[in-house]
Amino acid sequence: MEPRDGAPRNGGAPGDAERSPGYSERSEHGDGTRQGNGRAARTLVRLCAEPPAWSFGDLYLRRYHAADHGTVLELHREGLAQVGLRPGDGVYYDHDFFRMEDIYLRNDGEFIVGELNGRIVAMGGLRRADLVPAGHARVRGGYVMGGPPLDAVEMVRLRVRPAVQRRGYGAAVVEALEQRAAEYGYRILRADTTELQGPALQLYRRFGWTVTRRETIGGIVNVYLQKPLT
Repeated sequence: MEPRDGAPRNGGAPGDAERSPGYSERSEHGDGTRQGNGRAARTLVRLCAEPPAWSFGDLYLRRYHAADHGTVLELHREGLAQVGLRPGDGVYYDHDFFRMEDIYLRNDGEFIVGELNGRIVAMGGLRRADLVPAGHARVRGGYVMGGPPLDAVEMVRLRVRPAVQRRGYGAAVVEALEQRAAEYGYRILRADTTELQGPALQLYRRFGWTVTRRETIGGIVNVYLQKPLT
């Protein structure tokens, strides 16, 4: 499955993203803010098509590259520890972080990070819905690479550093990833989280996702959600 514009999907550092007028969605203020009801509201602004880049107020979103690995793995673990998830609970897993290029960047997927003052504080990814098994089998890993194109893609690994939560950064990551899923031609978005992660559930519902089922794994209730893109 190729991007709609047929552009190559090479990794890139922040400096690689040119500000493309054709993809800019800047407001009349020119700084990623809109004025409404007497208040300044930040909006997601597309800066570059390929490699993708956005701004959201002071947050800069771009594609993951290899030098980010240690930071995103630490952010992932910090986010799960915040809600009490840990290795061995049947829900926690991190094996995909050791095959980022294969799973996300070379196989009809995406992974983006959000930088604040040059420091990664947010992240999220898209991966083919058949790459990592669901439910109890997920924690054991296992991948099927190079299969036929699918209609469905998973939105995964949404994380925001605790110190900067409640600033809209998670919503910015979700909006950017939904854009990318549509650009790659996917028709269905899927995700799962746990009942322990209340803010994540609220965020998905805010964007129009619906719960499709629940499953108890190791005493933890896993919640599966879906959203059509067409």
